[in-house]
Amino acid sequence: MTIRNLEQMFAPRSVAFIGASSQAGSVGKTVTDNLLSAGFSGSIWLVNPRHTQIGAVSCYADIDSLPGVPDLAIIATPAATIPALIAQLGARGTRAVVVITAGVVHQEMLDAAQPYCLRIIGPNCFGLMLPGCGLNGSFAHLSPAAGNLAFISQSGAVISATIDWASARNIGFSHIVSLGNMADVDVGDVLNYLAGEDDCHAILMYLEQITNAHKFMAAARAASLRKPVIVIKAGRHAEGAKAATSHTGALAGADAVYDAAFRATGLLRVTELEDLFAAAEILSRDLGLHGNRLAILTNGGGAGVLAVDRLIDMGGELPTLQPATVTALDAVLPSGWSKANPVDMVGDADPARYQVALETLLNDQGCDAVLVIHCPTALAPAVETAQACLVAAQAAPAKPVLGAWLGGAAAQRGRDLLIRRNIPAFATPEEAIRGFSCLKKWQDVKKTLNHAPVAPALNTDAASALVRPILDAAIASKRTLLSEAEAKDILSAYGVPVVPTFTATTPAEVFSIAENLLQTYPRLVVKLLSATITHKSDVGGVVLRLESAAAAQQAAQTILDKLGDAVDGFTVQPMIDRKAAYELLLGIANDPTFGAVILFGAGGTGAELIADRSVMLPPLDRETVSAAMAETRIFRLLKGYRHEPAAAIDAIENTLLALSALVGDYPEIAELDINPLLADEHGVVALDARIVLKKQV
Repeated sequence: MTIRNLEQMFAPRSVAFIGASSQAGSVGKTVTDNLLSAGFSGSIWLVNPRHTQIGAVSCYADIDSLPGVPDLAIIATPAATIPALIAQLGARGTRAVVVITAGVVHQEMLDAAQPYCLRIIGPNCFGLMLPGCGLNGSFAHLSPAAGNLAFISQSGAVISATIDWASARNIGFSHIVSLGNMADVDVGDVLNYLAGEDDCHAILMYLEQITNAHKFMAAARAASLRKPVIVIKAGRHAEGAKAATSHTGALAGADAVYDAAFRATGLLRVTELEDLFAAAEILSRDLGLHGNRLAILTNGGGAGVLAVDRLIDMGGELPTLQPATVTALDAVLPSGWSKANPVDMVGDADPARYQVALETLLNDQGCDAVLVIHCPTALAPAVETAQACLVAAQAAPAKPVLGAWLGGAAAQRGRDLLIRRNIPAFATPEEAIRGFSCLKKWQDVKKTLNHAPVAPALNTDAASALVRPILDAAIASKRTLLSEAEAKDILSAYGVPVVPTFTATTPAEVFSIAENLLQTYPRLVVKLLSATITHKSDVGGVVLRLESAAAAQQAAQTILDKLGDAVDGFTVQPMIDRKAAYELLLGIANDPTFGAVILFGAGGTGAELIADRSVMLPPLDRETVSAAMAETRIFRLLKGYRHEPAAAIDAIENTLLALSALVGDYPEIAELDINPLLADEHGVVALDARIVLKKQV
């Protein structure tokens, strides 16, 4: 990861635009007009051999004719010309270039830049905008206002929409960076640079893909430690794991892995552009929030109910008002007020009533923030009501106040007044609740990032003596799929409890093993061993509750008769009857972008159908594991309910930590399944296991 020469990119004193034009409707003219009209205080030099002047500005024939060395060059010329222009600029001393042109051969361009450490944004990008210094080097239809939000995008269309949205709301930007094809400068580079920029208070990102996961993870965490980073990731439902051998590989789809990466680095993920904007509205301000309890003040009961619905949907808490608060409100509100949270002051509330009610709610120690909803009435003009609320908010600056001013032009003036005084204001209760939810998530992220997680010490030296020979033997025989017994031996070496498993090559051997096991266990299981069939139960390769050696032998013979040459042997193991136990799926998969990932979720034969899982990126610590498990539905059952005792959560966490250590020690493991891992109050036990190795080159 490097930010070398990015200071010339993002703080230029001079800019050359190669491809300037006066032709109406062309990219060259649009970029030229934007550059000349945005208010850049440095030098702007236009380059086009067909012009000596564009408008009132001189135009130079080529790079060598420029009166100085441009810190930044922007290029919008035919693709074939780009490598030579890059080489000329590098030789002249320029170290930063934005290539708007599409269709450029990346390697030729990078080869031309390499001798000069010249940095390139693009090709095929929308351009670069730095409103703080008046630079608009893009073909956008508007010049955004200056502000403290940075926006990084892999889509020019999304940038255009964002500028429109921000212009209507008087929201400004410090940086707007269109990354294009990311031949050189990528998301990680820009994040790393913006992490240290004091004029950037929050970072918004629109992503479609990550090309350098290691760089991205390091840069994202560094940026999140300094300021909020909100991301919207497109392609959430891409089919990413159809060919996976394991349940884990099928369930740990690309989007789930991105989720895990965002969580691990402290990025706040949203799913809609509206959520991105709501997050920007609230997180760009330095608001302190210390809990999840929201009081709601409104002059319209219906609007309050809408806010409550969305608050509960998003995991917020609607606190009960303290008795002293109810008494105080009784003294200043009409008798018909709601007597509860949300506080409905009834429709004739005026600005004075808003002020005194808000002051009272801000003194309630049972709430952490207050949302004020204003529905337009003649008795409560939007601007005057906003002014009254500002007076109340200033008396309690430590507790956040949010506004939802419903309506058109008049309401907008009220919202603008609140925004100018650092109170985030929204057009609907739902938008305000989305903003509050983002604020709460950001507080949680800061707590997580600021703690120093320590993974428990696991002694893997002794395990290596058991695991290494198994893997070496498989690799030597060019096998990628380990047997069930081999997989369980590896798990056992890492401290994972497994059911005893014995291997047989014929039904007769199954009989002998079963006779011995039945002296200790009342019932047995016979399973298929096959290098070509992965999911045994799908083909009738698992027979349960066998109570005699003869029945076990017959089960093996039935499997052999049905599956023929696909049968490599059988496993025989005790039948574990733990009626109150839960079936879990734990595993390892390999993502093409982020590498090894670890999965936890509901197991059993319907694991893919249920799709209740959480994905984590190793190395893991107990706090990360605990938070990830809590995101699943099955975790609610594991905690116990009604007469059912809680499962041994620590034992499940220990198994996930063991998988983290295992994949760290043996990166040749491509996929691993424990399905099911039985879990109850007594502990855990792996009933079935599968390990797939990476293909050896």
